[in-house]
Amino acid sequence: MQRIRLRYTKRGRLRFTSHRDFQRAFERALRRAEVPMAYSAGFTPHPKVSYANAAPTGTGSEAEYLEIALTAARDPEKLRILLDESLPAGLDIVDAVEVRTSGLADRLTASVWELRLAGVDPADADRAVAAFNEADAVEVQRMAKNGVRTFDARAAVVHLETHSEPADRPTDQPCAILRLVVRHVTPAVRPDDVLSGLRAVADLAPPVPAAVTRLAQGLLDEETGTVTDPLAPDREAAQAPTTADPAAAAKAPA
Repeated sequence: MQRIRLRYTKRGRLRFTSHRDFQRAFERALRRAEVPMAYSAGFTPHPKVSYANAAPTGTGSEAEYLEIALTAARDPEKLRILLDESLPAGLDIVDAVEVRTSGLADRLTASVWELRLAGVDPADADRAVAAFNEADAVEVQRMAKNGVRTFDARAAVVHLETHSEPADRPTDQPCAILRLVVRHVTPAVRPDDVLSGLRAVADLAPPVPAAVTRLAQGLLDEETGTVTDPLAPDREAAQAPTTADPAAAAKAPA
């Protein structure tokens, strides 16, 4: 059995698709592409697809991940192209690697988010970000299944800053852009929780809903605060020489 890991996107209007909507669209794409899927046992067999940490409905993403199991080997790049052609534009399969290491979910420890706040002056955003970063804790509330839950939105935020538009890009109204790195913790701290925190510490309230996009997710490098590619270990393992490799054997000492 071969396993393939895929990275896909949710762009444009497709950011409003729910995770269940994507699951249905992806299973249709598997059938259209005639992928030799492995199926679960039992009375209701279903394709062996594992999804990891899907973004909330309404947010865009450049870094969603899943894993599929196949009954016959396929070239990951050719499979990626077939699946991408079978999905609607906006749900795009952009990367594929054969599974050679364990623990993909364990490598998804943080996300990089971009928040576009239309109608917000960048100077106001700068002041709000500074107040948020200086706070020891920022309590926010969210409605949960058991009622309103209060938690600290500050502790999970590794990095928060304003980001400038290209100087030559015309704009009809002010727009502040925030970039943040957030640890995956329990309870999860989402971009809208950070916006609630900015409202709490600096009364920053965008006049229209923020456009939110996940730019990356992966393993957090604690020293640099960056988020690394979770598929890199599989690529590196695929490129590593083995004893069965004639070139590697030729270089091995006698």
